[in-house]
Amino acid sequence: MTRWRRVLAEQPVRWRVAYDVEEAVGFAGTGPCRDPVEPTLGELDTIAVSQAWWRRGVGSVLMSDALASMRHAGFASAVLWTLADYPRGDAFYRRFGWLPDGRSRDSGRQVSYGHALTTAA
Repeated sequence: MTRWRRVLAEQPVRWRVAYDVEEAVGFAGTGPCRDPVEPTLGELDTIAVSQAWWRRGVGSVLMSDALASMRHAGFASAVLWTLADYPRGDAFYRRFGWLPDGRSRDSGRQVSYGHALTTAA
């Protein structure tokens, strides 16, 4: 809990939370990329949904809002980091236009996906 308090207080992340009555069932955070690669690069910091709420549209709503938020903030592209060898996550991210970009960290346990947020006119 201490880590989350620090993250929420220090990071310029916009959080969105999905609720069922009074219970949080999912959340997602977006903001500038934490690895300062370029100022037009956003990051999907976190997206998580309670397992009881999987396949009920919560993740889709959170992801759609996260992508729209990053576009609205002026980011041209975005990155996310996730566990390697995570087929459920891979399928979910690809459905929303995220593609593996070949980068890894944490001795290969995490991989990154990229997403172009702007479209050619």
